[in-house]
Amino acid sequence: MRLLFIRHGATAGNREKRYIGRTDEPLCNEGIIQLKALSLPNVDMLFCSPMKRCIQTAEIIFPETEMIIENGFRECDFGVFEGKNYIELTHDPLYQKWINSNGKLPFPNGESPEGFRSRCVKAFEKAVSEYSGIKNAAFVVHGGTIMSIFEKYTVPHRDYYDWHCENGHGYICEWNGKELKIMEKI
Repeated sequence: MRLLFIRHGATAGNREKRYIGRTDEPLCNEGIIQLKALSLPNVDMLFCSPMKRCIQTAEIIFPETEMIIENGFRECDFGVFEGKNYIELTHDPLYQKWINSNGKLPFPNGESPEGFRSRCVKAFEKAVSEYSGIKNAAFVVHGGTIMSIFEKYTVPHRDYYDWHCENGHGYICEWNGKELKIMEKI
């Protein structure tokens, strides 16, 4: 099965390096222009996060493909860090504590990184098992969602943060039912 993983296009919050998780932000003009320039292979099935930025991205790059919305692909809930960037959080003791943990502590009043990753992996497993007969599918999701799935399933294995990709970019992979093999970077 060929799978495409695409991070949603840019939003205003992304451009300002803000923690944008549960905020349902639309794409910015720059993000829309970038996505319209993409040329991707057709897919038979399209899975998408329920967030506006992902739905807009999917509608731009796969306008003819029916979308399956999967709540498990939502971005992480960043709790009290939501909507802020690292500059605004520099003197926040909660942020420093989270940074010192190498990002392993739960976000204050938000989601735990472990719970987020587990949620994303379960949503992926559900999608590929329910639609195992599909030859080509796309996942239009968040950067953290891609990183969670890839940390678990790609070979050779790489850590979560090694799979960061920019807005409007991603990967074309082969899925054999157990592992993801990267074929091409988008």
